[in-house]
Amino acid sequence: TVVKTWGSSPRPVGSMAVVRRDGTLVGSVSGGCVEKQLAEQLARSSEQTSADSKDTADGHRIVTHQIDDEQAQRFGLSCGGQLELVFESLTEPDALIDLQAAMQKRERVSRTVNLTTGQSILQAAASDEVFDYNGDTLKKIFGPDWRVLIIGAGQLSRYTAEFALALDFDVIVCEPRPEFRSAWDVTGTTLIDLSPDDAVLQHAIDANSAVLALTHDPNLDDMAIMEALPSKAFYVGALGSMKNYQKRLKRLQALGLEDDDIARLVGPIGLDIGSRTSAEIAVSIAAHLVQVRAGKAA
Repeated sequence: TVVKTWGSSPRPVGSMAVVRRDGTLVGSVSGGCVEKQLAEQLARSSEQTSADSKDTADGHRIVTHQIDDEQAQRFGLSCGGQLELVFESLTEPDALIDLQAAMQKRERVSRTVNLTTGQSILQAAASDEVFDYNGDTLKKIFGPDWRVLIIGAGQLSRYTAEFALALDFDVIVCEPRPEFRSAWDVTGTTLIDLSPDDAVLQHAIDANSAVLALTHDPNLDDMAIMEALPSKAFYVGALGSMKNYQKRLKRLQALGLEDDDIARLVGPIGLDIGSRTSAEIAVSIAAHLVQVRAGKAA
């Protein structure tokens, strides 16, 4: 886990990587250069230590890993930086079972590790709790993941889903139409056949979720929007021209939605980058999601 950074370190505090004994690695603490060294080091010897490390109880280790300018050039980085990493050795899965269960339920929890004793505590986390490290304890916040619920499984949804996956969103696609559902094959997404309103209520009402109504069919899109706008979803957008957007606002007003909720609707969806093709529109949507997510995270 990255606990401190100086200079041009490419990954923020709280970033994690998991290294298996055989060198297999998942996650990132530096963007690539440090991970390769960690994997090779662990593959050679899980007992290996360095002059910059200090061991704690139960295999925990605090390591300061530096990348100077000379190393930066060798690794292909533009400039040097410095990372402080906390290593935690786990030999059994028991310590992570409860954490996994909480994440599957989309619960927000904190995992606090005492670096002297090696003991960890898992408990519910408040919405304003953030990563914390004081040299003695390490607190990492988990879940819920940033999620995108896409209504419709057409071509635009395909591009949007692929971009969203690359941006670390959990992607769920709601498609009640059998002919569209049978053609969907984007690996890494979850395809459901609920009605759009039920899909929102079951999968996208928390503050880390976005709802994208992309069918261009008001009978489907409006069902999702009506449930999403009063929810805590951080982004609710709908495909369509400005003319269609104005018509949709009138329909939502007639259906009794509050003006403050209606004002949250992003339409036309995405950033205005002059997009015309499905791929270009998907880029504009993905860019807007990143912009809003970054503002919310800040």
